[in-house]
Amino acid sequence: MKEFFRLLKREFRLFLGNSTLRSVFFLAPVLYATLIGFVYKAGKVENIPVIVIDKDNTPLSAQLVEMLSDNKSIKTLKYLQEPPNANDEVIRKEAAAMVMIPARFEADILQKKYPEVNVYVNTSNVLTANFASKALQLTIGTFSAGVSIKGLQKMGMPAVRAATQYEPFKTNYITLFNTTSNYLIFMWPAMLAVVLQQVILLAMAISFAAEFQRGSFVTEYAGMRRRAFPIMLIKVIPIWTFSILIVSIYYFMHMFFNVPLPEGILSFIWLTAFFVGSASFMGVFVSILIPDALKATQVLMVIASPAFIISGFTWPLSAMPAFVQFMANIIPLTPFLQAFKILLIQKGSVELTYPYIRHLGILLLVYAFLGWLALKIKLWYLFRTAKEGKL
Repeated sequence: MKEFFRLLKREFRLFLGNSTLRSVFFLAPVLYATLIGFVYKAGKVENIPVIVIDKDNTPLSAQLVEMLSDNKSIKTLKYLQEPPNANDEVIRKEAAAMVMIPARFEADILQKKYPEVNVYVNTSNVLTANFASKALQLTIGTFSAGVSIKGLQKMGMPAVRAATQYEPFKTNYITLFNTTSNYLIFMWPAMLAVVLQQVILLAMAISFAAEFQRGSFVTEYAGMRRRAFPIMLIKVIPIWTFSILIVSIYYFMHMFFNVPLPEGILSFIWLTAFFVGSASFMGVFVSILIPDALKATQVLMVIASPAFIISGFTWPLSAMPAFVQFMANIIPLTPFLQAFKILLIQKGSVELTYPYIRHLGILLLVYAFLGWLALKIKLWYLFRTAKEGKL
């Protein structure tokens, strides 16, 4: 135990004395969290440019344009004539949609000829397209209902009955989970987990590579050469300790950006502990297999970079090919984000997170075993080579 604590103190000194490790592990998470937080701080996209081409230019078409202008989600850019190249105009104005009100719009409505209003949605950016489409559907639908009800009233039908004639049954749409569609609540906490996993993997790669390059494993760990697991713990305990600091900083940043905290704080602590543990042991395993710092970093970044995309957080895992699902399920970020979504966004029961915590627990044990096995073989090889060199 005396040797264990000596080496553990040495590991903390090496960690804090390495400028690359300090900047990667402390500066990067705070910098990314702050930057991404301010990017999504607004929560929702407002004043999205929408081109409205009013070929009719009558009181009724002007009323529709005015209703569109009153919607805070969009900013109308009114045209009386269609531009020579409508697609280029959409690109030039960075418009999310284009509404085309036809000529004789008012006259056709009055004559019951049912004119068509065409809405062209710019789906090159799916996020803004969805916001704009939702706002346009709501406003144009309200306008259409109002016109129909007024027409029935002019025919002598009472307002209450006219409303039921237009809408024979009522549909109530009730949103669940993140009811304000706040993108900050949805995206920011998930990105913090992505950054934390990446810095853990990078820190492990740098830590082991530095030992291999210096050849200090043979000199420093001679007394523990048969104890691979304690050596592995010496390497990961500083990562775990400083991860607690990073998560604590994230906690205060949640309050700064007014992002709600997860339900079931004890379950969240267990979830985070398993996530940090499995990510660090995964880093140990890869770093031992690839002792060169640059190559280990490259391999770990290849693993970590697509992790968010294939995690199932924004796109369902069931819609991915089987081999992609397999890759996603061996990366700790995947079960962590699934459970995190339940606790933070969906505010679900803690019991619903148990399968994902078990998943992380399995990954932790598997990567701990693989890391232990790889380190044991590596130590045997290093000390055997050192012994042969002396002979």
